[in-house]
Amino acid sequence: MGETRQPHLNGAYYGPSIPPPSNSKTYHRPGRGGGGGGCCCNPFSCCCSCIMNCICTCICQILFTILIVVGIIVLILWLVFRPNTIKFHVTEATLTEFNISNNTVHYNLALNLTIRNPNKRIGIYYDKIDASAYYQGQRLKTVELPTFYQGKKNTSTLNAEFIGSQLVPLGNNEMSHYNEDRTSGTYGIDIKLNLRMRLKFAFVKSSKVKPKIDCDLKIPLSSNGTASGTFQPTRCDFDWR
Repeated sequence: MGETRQPHLNGAYYGPSIPPPSNSKTYHRPGRGGGGGGCCCNPFSCCCSCIMNCICTCICQILFTILIVVGIIVLILWLVFRPNTIKFHVTEATLTEFNISNNTVHYNLALNLTIRNPNKRIGIYYDKIDASAYYQGQRLKTVELPTFYQGKKNTSTLNAEFIGSQLVPLGNNEMSHYNEDRTSGTYGIDIKLNLRMRLKFAFVKSSKVKPKIDCDLKIPLSSNGTASGTFQPTRCDFDWR
């Protein structure tokens, strides 16, 4: 068959144009639009994130290493010096006056206190020593004792005197205990020591520590040179806190 020509057209007519298939896939050029997958859009922010992660990891590793080194040093020092607890004893106690009238306690107490440093490689600086006397939880008086340096394997002796009177609010129970002590002739008096001290390891001095010492004493009353009993030397409780 020959080509069909229409008089109003200049060229040949081949029929209507064919539309593209409806299921055709749209092509996207990589790197443009939203189809880039996991690609980082901002290289600068990616670099910053990586650097911060590296810095945090390095800091954690450094801190962990420091803790390990410090722990090893402390362990080595402990193995070398082997610190032993300091021993406090009240070896003598003389109570020549103790009576209560109108809620006022009148007292006269003298103590001999020994401090034993059993360590072979550690010296001790006693920068402050406060001794306080208590009766049934009520403070009678605080005295400041002399400071000193105590060498290795050394025993030192301190003297403390508590003389005076103190107004104390004693209730019925406290007065009942006081009457029992007066009848027995022996009084329960508590001596507390507040210390500020430093330890000396060879040429190294530690920071200040503040241990608490508690001496629970039973002291017989002496009247006209005659005591109602015998004082027993007492070891004090030591608490580093």
